[in-house]
Amino acid sequence: MQYRRLGKSGLQVSVLSFGSWVSFSKQINDKVADELMGIAYDKGVNFFDNAEVYALGESEKMMGRVLKKKKWDRTSYTVSSKVFWGWRGKDNKPNQFGLSRKHVTEACNEALQRLGVDYLDMYFCHRPDKNTPIEETVWAMNHLIQQGKVMYWGTSEWSGVEIMEAHRIAEKYKLIGPTMEQPQYNLFERNKVENEFLEIYKGVGLGTTIWSPLASGLLSGKYNDGLPKGSRFALEGFDWLKDRWMMDDKIKKLRS
Repeated sequence: MQYRRLGKSGLQVSVLSFGSWVSFSKQINDKVADELMGIAYDKGVNFFDNAEVYALGESEKMMGRVLKKKKWDRTSYTVSSKVFWGWRGKDNKPNQFGLSRKHVTEACNEALQRLGVDYLDMYFCHRPDKNTPIEETVWAMNHLIQQGKVMYWGTSEWSGVEIMEAHRIAEKYKLIGPTMEQPQYNLFERNKVENEFLEIYKGVGLGTTIWSPLASGLLSGKYNDGLPKGSRFALEGFDWLKDRWMMDDKIKKLRS
C-alpha cells in the first residue's frame, strides 16, 4: 500500500480508503462488514470513512461494532465522520443539522459514541451551510481540536471561494484552518479537482480525499445493460442516485 501526506499536514493516509456510504446497513450486515474491513486493513488501508447521515447513524454504529471487535491498535488507523445533514432524516428539528457551533459540537459527540472512539482523525463539513457564518464553523472546529476530539478538519463539496474564506478567517484569528476537501472526482466530474482547486493546492496546501471515483459504480460497467439485482441503483429510496447517473449519454460513452 502507498501512503501520502494529507495536504501539508503530517498525517499519512493510504491512497485507497474504505467508505461505508450506502453499503453499511443497506446492503451488508455486520459479518460482511467485519470481513471487508479486515481485508482492507490487512492490505494496508488505514483510512475508514463515515458520516452522521449514512444510514441515519446506523453506518457509524456498524463500523463502531466492527472496530470494537477487531481491537486494532487505535494508532494504526484513521477514522472520519462528516457533519451537516444530521441523522434524523425528515425528523430533524432546528439545530439538528447544519454547521452551527451547536450542531457541529453535538454531532461530533454523537459520532464518537456511535463509532466507539475517543477522537476522530478527520472531521468533514459535509456541505457548506449558507445560513451559518463560516467564521462560526471555523471557531467550532478549532474548539473540537483543542479539546482533543478531532485531529484534522476539512470540508466536502465546498467551493474554492468558501475554502479560502475559511482559511482567511483561520489566519485572522490564528485558528486551525481546514486541512482537506472531499470532492467528487471521477471521469464525469473533474473540474473542481483539476481546475478550481489548482491555486488552493499551491496557496494553502489543500489535501483531498475524493468520493465516488467510479461514479457510484457506473464506471465499472455493471450498469451498461440495466440494473443488476442488489445494486445501489436498484435500492429503495435511491432513485435520485439512479436518475443522476443512468442517463443515455453517459451509458453511451461507457459502451464506446
